[in-house]
Amino acid sequence: MPEQTHTIAKYAVATSLAAITLIYVFQPTFSIDGESSSTSASSRKRGIVGLSNPANDCFINSVLQALAGLGDLRVYLIRETHRRKLDGPEVYQELAEEPSKEKPAWKIEGRQRGIVTQGLKEILDALNERPIYKKTISAAGFVVALEQAFKQRISRQQQDAQEFLQVVAERLSDEYHAGRRARAQARKKLTNGVQLELDEEDEDSLESEQLSNGSNPESTQTNGHLLESQKQETVPSAEEEEDGFPLEGISSSQIECLTCGFAPKPTASTFCSLTLNVPQLSSTTLNSCFDGMFKTEHIEDFKCEKCRLIHALSEFQAEYAKSTSEKFKLKTEGYIRRLEEAIEMNPEEELFDVEMPDSKFAPKRQIDRHIRVTKFPKILAIHLSRSIFELGNSSMKNSAKVSFPERLRLGGLLDKKMYRLLSVVCHKGSHNSGHYESFRRQNVIQPFSTPNTFHTSGVYSKTATPIPSQISTPQRRPELETSTLSSTPELLSPSTQSSTSLPFTSRASGESSRPTNGKAGKGSSSNSTSSP
Repeated sequence: MPEQTHTIAKYAVATSLAAITLIYVFQPTFSIDGESSSTSASSRKRGIVGLSNPANDCFINSVLQALAGLGDLRVYLIRETHRRKLDGPEVYQELAEEPSKEKPAWKIEGRQRGIVTQGLKEILDALNERPIYKKTISAAGFVVALEQAFKQRISRQQQDAQEFLQVVAERLSDEYHAGRRARAQARKKLTNGVQLELDEEDEDSLESEQLSNGSNPESTQTNGHLLESQKQETVPSAEEEEDGFPLEGISSSQIECLTCGFAPKPTASTFCSLTLNVPQLSSTTLNSCFDGMFKTEHIEDFKCEKCRLIHALSEFQAEYAKSTSEKFKLKTEGYIRRLEEAIEMNPEEELFDVEMPDSKFAPKRQIDRHIRVTKFPKILAIHLSRSIFELGNSSMKNSAKVSFPERLRLGGLLDKKMYRLLSVVCHKGSHNSGHYESFRRQNVIQPFSTPNTFHTSGVYSKTATPIPSQISTPQRRPELETSTLSSTPELLSPSTQSSTSLPFTSRASGESSRPTNGKAGKGSSSNSTSSP
Protein backbone atom coordinates (compact mmCIF):
# COMPACT_ATOMS: atom_id res chain seq x y z
CA MET A 1 0.00 0.00 0.00
CA PRO A 2 1.57 3.39 -0.93
CA GLU A 3 2.40 5.90 1.76
CA GLN A 4 -0.58 8.02 2.73
CA THR A 5 0.33 10.47 5.44
CA HIS A 6 -3.25 11.44 6.14
CA THR A 7 -4.70 7.97 6.08
CA ILE A 8 -6.88 7.40 9.12
CA ALA A 9 -7.59 3.83 10.15
CA LYS A 10 -10.74 3.37 12.17
CA TYR A 11 -10.99 0.30 14.29
CA ALA A 12 -13.79 -0.39 16.73
CA VAL A 13 -13.22 -3.24 19.13
CA ALA A 14 -14.98 -4.50 22.23
CA THR A 15 -12.10 -4.69 24.62
CA SER A 16 -11.20 -5.60 28.17
CA LEU A 17 -8.64 -3.99 30.47
CA ALA A 18 -5.98 -3.92 27.77
CA ALA A 19 -8.19 -2.26 25.24
CA ILE A 20 -5.79 -1.72 22.40
CA THR A 21 -2.07 -1.23 22.19
CA LEU A 22 -0.55 0.89 19.43
CA ILE A 23 3.16 0.81 18.71
CA TYR A 24 4.41 3.75 16.68
CA VAL A 25 7.75 3.74 14.89
CA PHE A 26 9.44 5.09 11.78
CA GLN A 27 10.43 2.74 8.97
CA PRO A 28 11.75 2.64 5.36
CA THR A 29 11.33 -0.12 2.81
CA PHE A 30 14.00 -2.22 1.09
CA SER A 31 13.84 -5.16 -1.24
CA ILE A 32 15.46 -8.45 -0.32
CA ASP A 33 16.09 -11.76 -2.02
CA GLY A 34 14.82 -10.46 -5.30
CA GLU A 35 11.34 -9.67 -3.99
CA SER A 36 9.56 -6.69 -5.43
CA SER A 37 7.44 -4.35 -3.38
CA SER A 38 4.40 -5.36 -5.42
CA THR A 39 4.48 -8.95 -4.16
CA SER A 40 0.94 -10.18 -3.68
CA ALA A 41 -0.51 -10.83 -0.26
CA SER A 42 -0.98 -14.51 -1.02
CA SER A 43 2.68 -15.01 -1.88
CA ARG A 44 3.82 -13.12 1.21
CA LYS A 45 1.49 -15.20 3.33
CA ARG A 46 3.39 -18.36 2.39
CA GLY A 47 6.57 -17.03 4.01
CA ILE A 48 5.36 -16.00 7.43
CA VAL A 49 5.92 -17.51 10.87
CA GLY A 50 3.05 -17.97 13.31
CA LEU A 51 2.82 -18.91 16.98
CA SER A 52 0.86 -21.90 18.20
CA ASN A 53 -1.84 -21.35 20.80
CA PRO A 54 -2.21 -24.58 22.80
CA ALA A 55 -4.14 -22.97 25.65
CA ASN A 56 -4.83 -19.32 26.45
CA ASP A 57 -1.53 -17.99 25.12
CA CYS A 58 -2.99 -15.40 22.77
CA PHE A 59 -2.04 -12.60 25.17
CA ILE A 60 1.60 -13.74 24.86
CA ASN A 61 1.56 -14.47 21.14
CA SER A 62 -0.04 -11.18 20.16
CA VAL A 63 2.56 -9.14 22.06
CA LEU A 64 5.48 -11.15 20.65
CA GLN A 65 4.20 -10.77 17.09
CA ALA A 66 3.86 -7.02 17.58
CA LEU A 67 7.38 -6.76 19.00
CA ALA A 68 8.82 -8.85 16.17
CA GLY A 69 8.22 -6.01 13.72
CA LEU A 70 10.14 -3.38 15.71
CA GLY A 71 13.53 -2.95 14.08
CA ASP A 72 15.10 -0.73 16.71
CA LEU A 73 14.12 -3.21 19.40
CA ARG A 74 15.80 -6.03 17.48
CA VAL A 75 18.93 -3.93 16.98
CA TYR A 76 18.95 -3.26 20.72
CA LEU A 77 18.60 -6.97 21.52
CA ILE A 78 21.42 -7.86 19.12
CA ARG A 79 23.66 -5.23 20.69
CA GLU A 80 22.99 -6.27 24.28
CA THR A 81 23.34 -10.02 23.73
CA HIS A 82 26.47 -9.60 21.61
CA ARG A 83 27.98 -7.27 24.19
CA ARG A 84 27.43 -9.77 26.99
CA LYS A 85 29.08 -12.51 24.93
CA LEU A 86 32.11 -10.32 24.22
CA ASP A 87 32.48 -9.23 27.84
CA GLY A 88 32.23 -12.75 29.19
CA PRO A 89 30.03 -14.11 31.99
CA GLU A 90 32.46 -13.11 34.74
CA VAL A 91 31.63 -9.42 34.19
CA TYR A 92 27.95 -10.00 34.96
CA GLN A 93 28.31 -12.63 37.68
CA GLU A 94 29.80 -10.16 40.17
CA LEU A 95 27.03 -8.11 41.75
CA ALA A 96 27.17 -4.37 41.09
CA GLU A 97 24.58 -3.67 43.82
CA GLU A 98 24.33 -4.65 47.44
CA PRO A 99 21.66 -7.36 47.88
CA SER A 100 18.62 -6.45 49.96
CA LYS A 101 15.26 -7.89 50.88
CA GLU A 102 13.64 -6.25 47.87
CA LYS A 103 16.57 -7.13 45.59
CA PRO A 104 18.06 -10.50 46.50
CA ALA A 105 21.32 -11.65 44.94
CA TRP A 106 19.65 -14.00 42.44
CA LYS A 107 17.47 -11.18 41.10
CA ILE A 108 20.40 -8.80 40.63
CA GLU A 109 22.50 -11.45 38.91
CA GLY A 110 19.61 -12.43 36.62
CA ARG A 111 19.15 -8.85 35.51
CA GLN A 112 22.86 -8.42 34.89
CA ARG A 113 22.98 -11.59 32.81
CA GLY A 114 20.07 -10.43 30.66
CA ILE A 115 17.95 -13.59 30.81
CA VAL A 116 14.83 -12.05 29.25
CA THR A 117 16.88 -10.04 26.75
CA GLN A 118 18.45 -13.23 25.40
CA GLY A 119 15.13 -15.09 25.38
CA LEU A 120 13.31 -12.31 23.54
CA LYS A 121 16.04 -12.02 20.92
CA GLU A 122 15.79 -15.72 20.13
CA ILE A 123 12.00 -15.73 19.72
CA LEU A 124 11.98 -12.52 17.64
CA ASP A 125 14.72 -13.89 15.39
CA ALA A 126 12.63 -17.01 14.85
CA LEU A 127 9.54 -14.94 14.05
CA ASN A 128 11.49 -12.94 11.47
CA GLU A 129 12.69 -15.94 9.49
CA ARG A 130 11.55 -16.11 5.87
CA PRO A 131 10.54 -19.74 5.33
CA ILE A 132 9.45 -21.09 1.97
CA TYR A 133 6.17 -22.36 3.40
CA LYS A 134 4.02 -21.49 6.37
CA LYS A 135 5.71 -22.18 9.66
CA THR A 136 4.38 -22.37 13.20
CA ILE A 137 6.59 -22.18 16.28
CA SER A 138 5.99 -22.09 20.02
CA ALA A 139 6.65 -19.30 22.51
CA ALA A 140 7.46 -21.85 25.22
CA GLY A 141 11.17 -20.98 25.21
CA PHE A 142 10.50 -17.33 25.96
CA VAL A 143 7.95 -18.25 28.63
CA VAL A 144 10.57 -20.44 30.31
CA ALA A 145 13.03 -17.52 30.25
CA LEU A 146 10.46 -15.28 31.94
CA GLU A 147 9.68 -17.87 34.58
CA GLN A 148 13.39 -18.36 35.22
CA ALA A 149 13.93 -14.60 35.54
CA PHE A 150 11.11 -14.10 38.07
CA LYS A 151 11.20 -17.59 39.62
CA GLN A 152 7.44 -17.79 39.20
CA ARG A 153 5.07 -19.72 37.00
CA ILE A 154 3.03 -17.83 34.42
CA SER A 155 -0.64 -18.68 34.72
CA ARG A 156 -2.27 -20.14 31.63
CA GLN A 157 -5.60 -18.54 32.50
CA GLN A 158 -6.81 -15.60 30.44
CA GLN A 159 -4.47 -12.69 31.07
CA ASP A 160 -4.08 -9.08 29.99
CA ALA A 161 -1.79 -8.47 27.01
CA GLN A 162 -1.01 -4.93 28.13
CA GLU A 163 0.13 -6.13 31.55
CA PHE A 164 2.28 -8.77 29.85
CA LEU A 165 3.85 -6.12 27.61
CA GLN A 166 4.47 -3.91 30.64
CA VAL A 167 6.17 -6.75 32.56
CA VAL A 168 8.41 -7.62 29.60
CA ALA A 169 9.31 -3.99 28.83
CA GLU A 170 10.12 -3.11 32.43
CA ARG A 171 12.21 -6.26 32.79
CA LEU A 172 14.18 -5.39 29.64
CA SER A 173 14.75 -1.90 31.02
CA ASP A 174 15.94 -3.31 34.36
CA GLU A 175 18.34 -5.67 32.58
CA TYR A 176 19.72 -2.82 30.48
CA HIS A 177 20.51 -0.63 33.49
CA ALA A 178 21.83 -3.60 35.49
CA GLY A 179 24.17 -4.46 32.61
CA ARG A 180 25.42 -0.87 32.49
CA ARG A 181 26.20 -0.94 36.20
CA ALA A 182 28.02 -4.26 35.89
CA ARG A 183 30.16 -2.99 33.00
CA ALA A 184 30.88 0.26 34.82
CA GLN A 185 32.04 -1.70 37.86
CA ALA A 186 34.28 -3.91 35.72
CA ARG A 187 35.79 -0.89 33.94
CA LYS A 188 36.37 0.86 37.24
CA LYS A 189 38.22 -2.12 38.68
CA LEU A 190 40.28 -2.55 35.54
CA THR A 191 41.10 1.16 35.36
CA ASN A 192 42.04 1.36 39.04
CA GLY A 193 44.33 -1.65 38.68
CA VAL A 194 46.14 -0.17 35.70
CA GLN A 195 46.42 3.24 37.36
CA LEU A 196 47.81 1.74 40.56
CA GLU A 197 50.57 -0.02 38.65
CA LEU A 198 51.37 3.06 36.57
CA ASP A 199 51.30 5.40 39.58
CA GLU A 200 53.90 3.32 41.45
CA GLU A 201 56.26 3.46 38.46
CA ASP A 202 55.65 7.20 37.94
CA GLU A 203 56.19 8.00 41.61
CA ASP A 204 59.50 6.14 41.64
CA SER A 205 60.72 7.94 38.52
CA LEU A 206 59.54 11.34 39.76
CA GLU A 207 61.13 10.81 43.18
CA SER A 208 64.50 9.93 41.70
CA GLU A 209 64.30 12.84 39.26
CA GLN A 210 63.39 15.38 41.93
CA LEU A 211 66.01 14.13 44.37
CA SER A 212 68.68 14.42 41.69
CA ASN A 213 67.51 17.96 40.89
CA GLY A 214 67.28 18.92 44.56
CA SER A 215 63.51 19.47 44.46
CA ASN A 216 61.20 19.06 47.42
CA PRO A 217 60.14 15.38 47.72
CA GLU A 218 56.71 16.50 49.02
CA SER A 219 55.83 17.69 45.54
CA THR A 220 56.04 14.09 44.35
CA GLN A 221 52.80 13.26 46.10
CA THR A 222 51.09 16.28 44.60
CA ASN A 223 52.34 15.42 41.15
CA GLY A 224 51.17 11.88 41.68
CA HIS A 225 47.64 13.08 42.44
CA LEU A 226 47.67 15.39 39.45
CA LEU A 227 48.90 12.60 37.25
CA GLU A 228 46.16 10.29 38.54
CA SER A 229 43.44 12.86 37.88
CA GLN A 230 44.75 13.43 34.37
CA LYS A 231 44.65 9.70 33.68
CA GLN A 232 41.10 9.47 34.95
CA GLU A 233 40.07 12.29 32.63
CA THR A 234 41.58 10.55 29.62
CA VAL A 235 39.78 7.26 30.28
CA PRO A 236 36.86 7.25 27.82
CA SER A 237 33.41 6.10 28.83
CA ALA A 238 32.24 3.41 26.43
CA GLU A 239 28.53 4.03 27.10
CA GLU A 240 28.26 7.83 27.35
CA GLU A 241 26.57 8.38 23.99
CA GLU A 242 24.98 5.01 23.28
CA ASP A 243 21.30 4.59 22.60
CA GLY A 244 19.44 3.31 25.63
CA PHE A 245 16.45 1.01 25.87
CA PRO A 246 14.25 2.10 22.93
CA LEU A 247 10.90 1.73 24.76
CA GLU A 248 11.92 3.88 27.72
CA GLY A 249 10.85 7.51 27.95
CA ILE A 250 10.65 10.14 30.67
CA SER A 251 7.61 12.15 31.74
CA SER A 252 7.36 14.94 34.28
CA SER A 253 4.47 16.10 36.44
CA GLN A 254 4.26 19.78 37.38
CA ILE A 255 1.89 21.35 39.90
CA GLU A 256 1.22 25.03 40.62
CA CYS A 257 -0.67 26.60 43.49
CA LEU A 258 -3.37 29.00 42.29
CA THR A 259 -3.18 31.01 45.54
CA CYS A 260 0.52 31.79 45.95
CA GLY A 261 1.76 30.73 42.50
CA PHE A 262 4.37 28.37 43.91
CA ALA A 263 5.45 25.60 41.52
CA PRO A 264 7.58 22.86 43.10
CA LYS A 265 10.30 21.08 41.21
CA PRO A 266 8.74 18.77 38.56
CA THR A 267 8.55 15.10 39.44
CA ALA A 268 10.19 12.97 36.73
CA SER A 269 9.37 9.32 36.13
CA THR A 270 10.25 6.79 33.46
CA PHE A 271 7.71 4.88 31.41
CA CYS A 272 7.74 2.03 28.90
CA SER A 273 4.19 2.63 27.65
CA LEU A 274 1.68 5.46 27.84
CA THR A 275 -1.80 4.64 29.12
CA LEU A 276 -4.55 6.84 27.67
CA ASN A 277 -8.14 6.71 28.89
CA VAL A 278 -10.77 6.46 26.18
CA PRO A 279 -13.59 8.98 26.78
CA GLN A 280 -17.12 7.62 27.12
CA LEU A 281 -18.34 8.71 23.71
CA SER A 282 -19.64 6.91 20.66
CA SER A 283 -16.45 7.77 18.76
CA THR A 284 -13.26 9.70 19.38
CA THR A 285 -9.71 10.12 18.08
CA LEU A 286 -6.28 9.24 19.39
CA ASN A 287 -5.39 12.94 19.58
CA SER A 288 -8.39 13.48 21.85
CA CYS A 289 -7.09 10.74 24.13
CA PHE A 290 -3.72 12.49 24.24
CA ASP A 291 -5.46 15.77 25.05
CA GLY A 292 -7.08 14.08 28.02
CA MET A 293 -3.66 13.06 29.31
CA PHE A 294 -1.81 16.34 28.70
CA LYS A 295 -4.57 18.79 29.60
CA THR A 296 -4.30 20.83 32.79
CA GLU A 297 -6.02 19.13 35.71
CA HIS A 298 -7.59 21.14 38.54
CA ILE A 299 -7.22 19.59 42.00
CA GLU A 300 -9.01 20.78 45.11
CA ASP A 301 -8.03 20.53 48.79
CA PHE A 302 -4.28 20.36 48.18
CA LYS A 303 -1.92 21.48 50.92
CA CYS A 304 0.69 23.75 49.34
CA GLU A 305 4.07 23.84 51.10
CA LYS A 306 4.55 27.56 50.58
CA CYS A 307 1.05 28.37 51.79
CA ARG A 308 1.71 26.24 54.85
CA LEU A 309 4.85 28.27 55.63
CA ILE A 310 2.98 31.53 55.08
CA HIS A 311 0.23 30.33 57.42
CA ALA A 312 2.80 29.32 60.06
CA LEU A 313 4.54 32.69 59.67
CA SER A 314 1.30 34.58 60.29
CA GLU A 315 0.60 32.41 63.36
CA PHE A 316 4.04 33.12 64.86
CA GLN A 317 3.73 36.85 64.11
CA ALA A 318 0.35 36.97 65.85
CA GLU A 319 1.71 35.10 68.90
CA TYR A 320 4.75 37.38 68.96
CA ALA A 321 2.56 40.48 69.06
CA LYS A 322 0.46 39.12 71.93
CA SER A 323 3.30 37.69 74.05
CA THR A 324 4.97 39.59 76.89
CA SER A 325 7.66 37.00 77.57
CA GLU A 326 11.09 38.07 76.36
CA LYS A 327 12.25 34.46 76.17
CA PHE A 328 9.28 33.47 73.99
CA LYS A 329 9.76 36.54 71.78
CA LEU A 330 13.43 35.72 71.28
CA LYS A 331 12.60 32.17 70.22
CA THR A 332 9.74 33.34 68.00
CA GLU A 333 11.97 35.91 66.28
CA GLY A 334 14.28 33.07 65.25
CA TYR A 335 11.34 31.09 63.88
CA ILE A 336 10.08 34.10 61.93
CA ARG A 337 13.48 34.77 60.35
CA ARG A 338 13.86 31.09 59.45
CA LEU A 339 10.39 30.95 57.89
CA GLU A 340 10.96 34.12 55.87
CA GLU A 341 14.20 32.67 54.49
CA ALA A 342 12.50 29.40 53.57
CA ILE A 343 9.59 31.19 51.87
CA GLU A 344 12.00 33.30 49.86
CA MET A 345 14.58 30.64 48.98
CA ASN A 346 13.12 27.11 49.15
CA PRO A 347 9.61 26.46 50.50
CA GLU A 348 10.15 22.70 50.18
CA GLU A 349 13.09 22.70 52.62
CA GLU A 350 12.64 20.59 55.74
CA LEU A 351 12.66 22.93 58.77
CA PHE A 352 13.97 20.83 61.64
CA ASP A 353 14.80 23.89 63.77
CA VAL A 354 11.26 25.33 63.70
CA GLU A 355 8.33 24.01 65.73
CA MET A 356 5.81 24.05 62.88
CA PRO A 357 2.07 23.97 63.62
CA ASP A 358 0.29 20.68 63.02
CA SER A 359 -0.16 20.02 59.30
CA LYS A 360 -3.89 19.40 59.77
CA PHE A 361 -4.29 23.15 60.37
CA ALA A 362 -2.55 24.03 57.09
CA PRO A 363 -4.84 25.74 54.56
CA LYS A 364 -6.17 23.75 51.60
CA ARG A 365 -5.70 25.22 48.15
CA GLN A 366 -6.62 24.60 44.54
CA ILE A 367 -3.75 23.63 42.27
CA ASP A 368 -3.21 22.96 38.59
CA ARG A 369 -1.34 19.86 37.48
CA HIS A 370 -0.14 18.97 34.02
CA ILE A 371 1.96 16.14 32.62
CA ARG A 372 4.34 16.33 29.70
CA VAL A 373 6.83 14.02 28.07
CA THR A 374 10.35 15.36 28.52
CA LYS A 375 12.11 12.53 26.67
CA PHE A 376 10.33 10.70 23.90
CA PRO A 377 11.28 7.05 23.40
CA LYS A 378 12.33 5.66 20.04
CA ILE A 379 9.45 3.20 20.18
CA LEU A 380 6.24 4.60 21.61
CA ALA A 381 3.82 2.00 22.99
CA ILE A 382 0.35 3.41 23.63
CA HIS A 383 -2.25 1.59 25.72
CA LEU A 384 -5.86 2.67 25.22
CA SER A 385 -7.68 1.77 28.42
CA ARG A 386 -11.37 1.01 27.91
CA SER A 387 -12.24 -0.09 31.44
CA ILE A 388 -15.12 1.63 33.19
CA PHE A 389 -15.38 1.05 36.94
CA GLU A 390 -18.70 1.67 38.65
CA LEU A 391 -19.94 1.62 42.23
CA GLY A 392 -20.02 -1.78 43.86
CA ASN A 393 -16.70 -2.88 42.31
CA SER A 394 -18.37 -3.63 39.00
CA SER A 395 -16.61 -3.00 35.71
CA MET A 396 -17.58 -2.85 32.07
CA LYS A 397 -16.03 -2.07 28.72
CA ASN A 398 -16.04 1.18 26.82
CA SER A 399 -16.90 0.34 23.22
CA ALA A 400 -16.15 3.77 21.76
CA LYS A 401 -14.69 3.81 18.27
CA VAL A 402 -11.17 5.27 18.23
CA SER A 403 -9.65 6.53 15.00
CA PHE A 404 -5.88 6.80 14.91
CA PRO A 405 -3.52 8.12 12.23
CA GLU A 406 -0.78 6.21 10.49
CA ARG A 407 1.63 9.00 11.38
CA LEU A 408 1.50 10.56 14.83
CA ARG A 409 2.96 13.99 15.49
CA LEU A 410 3.89 14.80 19.09
CA GLY A 411 5.99 17.39 20.86
CA GLY A 412 6.06 21.18 20.74
CA LEU A 413 6.81 23.62 17.96
CA LEU A 414 10.55 23.52 18.61
CA ASP A 415 10.72 19.82 19.43
CA LYS A 416 8.44 17.98 17.02
CA LYS A 417 8.40 14.21 17.06
CA MET A 418 6.98 12.12 14.24
CA TYR A 419 6.04 8.47 14.75
CA ARG A 420 4.83 5.90 12.26
CA LEU A 421 2.35 3.19 13.21
CA LEU A 422 3.91 -0.26 12.93
CA SER A 423 1.75 -2.70 14.89
CA VAL A 424 -1.51 -2.99 16.81
CA VAL A 425 -2.66 -5.47 19.46
CA CYS A 426 -6.42 -5.51 19.97
CA HIS A 427 -8.86 -7.52 22.05
CA LYS A 428 -12.18 -8.96 20.97
CA GLY A 429 -14.68 -10.05 23.57
CA SER A 430 -16.08 -8.92 26.88
CA HIS A 431 -14.32 -7.21 29.75
CA ASN A 432 -13.48 -10.51 31.43
CA SER A 433 -12.86 -12.80 28.46
CA GLY A 434 -12.07 -12.76 24.78
CA HIS A 435 -9.24 -13.14 22.31
CA TYR A 436 -6.21 -11.03 21.37
CA GLU A 437 -5.08 -10.38 17.81
CA SER A 438 -1.98 -8.68 16.50
CA PHE A 439 -1.57 -6.69 13.28
CA ARG A 440 1.88 -5.92 11.91
CA ARG A 441 3.08 -3.80 9.04
CA GLN A 442 4.57 -5.90 6.25
CA ASN A 443 8.16 -4.72 5.87
CA VAL A 444 11.10 -6.03 3.90
CA ILE A 445 14.45 -5.17 5.40
CA GLN A 446 17.91 -4.80 3.94
CA PRO A 447 20.06 -7.69 5.23
CA PHE A 448 22.78 -7.34 7.81
CA SER A 449 26.27 -7.75 6.41
CA THR A 450 29.74 -8.83 7.47
CA PRO A 451 31.98 -8.01 4.48
CA ASN A 452 35.20 -8.18 6.51
CA THR A 453 34.65 -11.36 8.47
CA PHE A 454 38.22 -11.76 9.74
CA HIS A 455 38.83 -8.09 10.50
CA THR A 456 38.18 -6.32 13.78
CA SER A 457 34.86 -4.52 13.89
CA GLY A 458 32.33 -3.10 16.30
CA VAL A 459 28.93 -4.39 17.23
CA TYR A 460 27.40 -3.37 13.92
CA SER A 461 28.38 -4.04 10.30
CA LYS A 462 28.96 -0.97 8.21
CA THR A 463 27.79 -1.85 4.72
CA ALA A 464 25.28 -4.11 3.08
CA THR A 465 26.15 -7.30 1.29
CA PRO A 466 24.70 -8.07 -2.14
CA ILE A 467 24.37 -11.73 -1.19
CA PRO A 468 20.71 -12.59 -0.55
CA SER A 469 19.85 -13.82 2.90
CA GLN A 470 17.05 -16.07 4.05
CA ILE A 471 16.91 -14.34 7.43
CA SER A 472 16.02 -10.67 7.61
CA THR A 473 18.12 -9.05 10.29
CA PRO A 474 17.74 -5.42 11.37
CA GLN A 475 20.36 -2.84 10.59
CA ARG A 476 21.28 0.05 12.82
CA ARG A 477 19.81 3.28 11.60
CA PRO A 478 22.27 5.93 10.31
CA GLU A 479 22.87 9.28 11.94
CA LEU A 480 19.85 11.51 11.53
CA GLU A 481 19.70 14.89 9.88
CA THR A 482 19.22 18.06 11.86
CA SER A 483 15.92 19.04 10.25
CA THR A 484 12.75 19.03 12.30
CA LEU A 485 11.21 15.94 10.85
CA SER A 486 14.37 13.89 10.52
CA SER A 487 15.29 14.61 14.13
CA THR A 488 12.23 12.78 15.37
CA PRO A 489 12.37 9.34 16.99
CA GLU A 490 12.92 7.48 13.73
CA LEU A 491 12.65 4.16 15.32
CA LEU A 492 13.64 2.12 12.35
CA SER A 493 15.51 4.61 10.15
CA PRO A 494 14.79 7.80 8.17
CA SER A 495 11.50 7.83 6.35
CA THR A 496 11.37 6.96 2.69
CA GLN A 497 8.63 6.33 0.22
CA SER A 498 7.24 2.95 1.07
CA SER A 499 4.98 0.65 -0.83
CA THR A 500 4.38 -1.67 2.06
CA SER A 501 0.90 -2.49 3.25
CA LEU A 502 -0.50 -2.08 6.73
CA PRO A 503 -2.91 -4.90 7.47
CA PHE A 504 -5.26 -3.00 9.75
CA THR A 505 -5.35 0.03 7.46
CA SER A 506 -6.07 -2.31 4.59
CA ARG A 507 -9.12 -3.56 6.44
CA ALA A 508 -10.38 -0.02 6.79
CA SER A 509 -10.10 0.48 3.03
CA GLY A 510 -11.84 -2.76 2.21
CA GLU A 511 -8.77 -4.82 1.44
CA SER A 512 -7.91 -8.09 3.10
CA SER A 513 -6.02 -8.19 6.39
CA ARG A 514 -4.32 -10.96 8.30
CA PRO A 515 -4.67 -11.11 12.09
CA THR A 516 -2.13 -12.82 14.27
CA ASN A 517 -4.13 -14.71 16.83
CA GLY A 518 -1.53 -17.26 17.78
CA LYS A 519 -3.33 -20.30 16.36
CA ALA A 520 -1.77 -22.66 13.89
CA GLY A 521 -3.28 -22.96 10.46
CA LYS A 522 -4.99 -20.49 8.20
CA GLY A 523 -5.33 -17.00 9.56
CA SER A 524 -3.14 -17.75 12.56
CA SER A 525 0.11 -16.26 11.35
CA SER A 526 0.95 -12.59 11.27
CA ASN A 527 2.85 -10.69 8.68
CA SER A 528 6.50 -11.47 9.25
CA THR A 529 8.22 -8.13 9.15
CA SER A 530 11.84 -7.22 9.62
CA SER A 531 13.14 -3.92 10.83
CA PRO A 532 16.49 -2.22 10.53
